[in-house]
Amino acid sequence: MAEIIVAPHAGFCFGVRRAIALAEKVSVEKDGKRIWSMGPLIHNPQEVQRLRGLGIEVMTSEEDAKEGDTVIIRSHGIPPQKERELLQKGLKLVDATCPYVKAVHQAVEKLVQEGYFVVLVGEKDHPEVIGTLGYLQEAGGTGVVVEKKEDLEKLKNLERVGVVAQTTQSEQFFKEVVGELALWVKELKVINTICNATSERQEDVYELAGKVDVMIIVGGKNSGNTRRLYQISSSLNPRSYHVETAEELKPEWFVGVQRVGITAGASTPDWIIEQVKSKVQELLS
Repeated sequence: MAEIIVAPHAGFCFGVRRAIALAEKVSVEKDGKRIWSMGPLIHNPQEVQRLRGLGIEVMTSEEDAKEGDTVIIRSHGIPPQKERELLQKGLKLVDATCPYVKAVHQAVEKLVQEGYFVVLVGEKDHPEVIGTLGYLQEAGGTGVVVEKKEDLEKLKNLERVGVVAQTTQSEQFFKEVVGELALWVKELKVINTICNATSERQEDVYELAGKVDVMIIVGGKNSGNTRRLYQISSSLNPRSYHVETAEELKPEWFVGVQRVGITAGASTPDWIIEQVKSKVQELLS
């Protein structure tokens, strides 16, 4: 009898669950005005589509929203300057920024006040990183985003460096960056802002991927934290697959398989995980 093991922390994290709950509350209370989210509320196309059914549209241009409309700031946060601009346009804001992301903003402000050059370990184009850089600028600080080891080359002769991380960053890469900087700069202050949800999901994969025949990672292809789970899993089990929906599962992946592991990124809703699990059961039978 084949076995399916779902990782203990698969799916929505606290911040995403909170953002979805706020969006659903706003959709119930709407008073004829339109509701927008600043970009996809979370990095999961299927859940964004479900929210569209509740009347929450994705803003593709700021010209979309008219005075009196409601704009939801997604869990990734936005730069403070952008928030002021939206308010000046007469828009109502609902702030769904994850509290853990707000903690990164506060950490950056603290480092700037203490006179540190700020290193943000993360993806340069990720909305969370763009928002955090806005807070760095607002605080009057200087810093860089470190996305890969090569980005560290220009930091070799700095005196005082403070390090923070995108909340969904790889723990392993964060450790490597901190280790390198510790050798190069005279004074280093590290504030680990990787959130517990990210750590837990990554630890689940380290624990599970080597113990199963096939590992399925469920979540948006545009989700950074889900892609990292897939990267970790692939390094431990070559039969790892990243899918967004149950329809992407292929029968040949499960031929002769006895144990299947399933996990999901922090922006993957329970209903998609359940659909994937049901389809895997069907393909194993």
